[in-house]
Amino acid sequence: MTLILFVILVALIFEYINGFHDTANSIATVVSTKVLSPRQAVMLAAITNLLGALWGTAVAKTIASGLVDTSVVTQEVILCALIGAIFWNLVTWYWGLPSSSSHALVGGLVGAAVGAADRWSVVIWSVPNKEHWYEGKGLLWKVVVPMIASPFAGFVLGLIIMTTLYFVLRRWKPRWVNAVFGKLQIVSAAGMGFMHGTNDAQKTMGIIALALASGTDELRNLPDWLSFLKLDTSGKTLEIPMWIKVTCALVMASGTAAGGWRIIKTLGHKMVKLHAVNGFAAETTSATIIGLATFWGIPVSTTHNISAAIMGVGAAKSFNALKWTVVERMAWAWLFTIPVSAFVAFACVRMLRLLGIIA
Repeated sequence: MTLILFVILVALIFEYINGFHDTANSIATVVSTKVLSPRQAVMLAAITNLLGALWGTAVAKTIASGLVDTSVVTQEVILCALIGAIFWNLVTWYWGLPSSSSHALVGGLVGAAVGAADRWSVVIWSVPNKEHWYEGKGLLWKVVVPMIASPFAGFVLGLIIMTTLYFVLRRWKPRWVNAVFGKLQIVSAAGMGFMHGTNDAQKTMGIIALALASGTDELRNLPDWLSFLKLDTSGKTLEIPMWIKVTCALVMASGTAAGGWRIIKTLGHKMVKLHAVNGFAAETTSATIIGLATFWGIPVSTTHNISAAIMGVGAAKSFNALKWTVVERMAWAWLFTIPVSAFVAFACVRMLRLLGIIA
């Protein structure tokens, strides 16, 4: 029982770090364009993250039951998965690199499961859907394909939207453009924050549900006042209780309110110079793609999407407008996210085995 509560605590620590690590995803553009002050932008992101986190559970169910064989998942395995994800989040935050908390968590879960089972077959690689490819399950369809497709879609859609706006607004005076899109960017930033909450907060919901489901035997004799910890695992799908939704939403909102200024500088200032109309285009692009992914239960990277959208918006003006050295550093961070977090989680499991904590 103590171990389960400790795992939940570590999961909430991850959620808090996710909040301040990924704050930049929601507010980097609106801060860099000076539409909102940093404090105003953080509060907007915290509130919209909170509301978004309470909206649906499709992504949470994917994390809880769609990536690894749950029969090998123990409290120790989940703990090691979270340690791998937290390690990578803190490393990339320290260096100011926008990386994916989502993929760090996925990498940690996969690495820990493989370490515990001593076999790769524990990973649910591919369960294709006969009717629609995008409804397939497993690591390939829920993580790998979206990891490639969503940034590409973000770049292309950002390029298209910004090119269209350049054409439509070509006769507008700059002060009119700034005045109109200064107001519209507040709306797009709120939409971005909401969509970030719908996708990112749900990942920790899934981890907590997985921890409680794997500890069913330990929770069977709980007193009545702790009965809310028991999950109904009799059906084919795992339902996420309201208390998990609310807790994760509040913790992520708290982390968001703490800010993530190192990453804001990279996304909002170093990669490309942005104006209000550029910020509106980037946020609208990213919010659209994240919303579609959440609808299909796909845990996509908010970081990848907004970064790619900003690149597409910058490229609409000129490919030379992008600072490619910054883009290259971000690409390396993206590439190493899953392998590094998986390796750390795997090593953590093996260390616990050496210490005799895991059989």
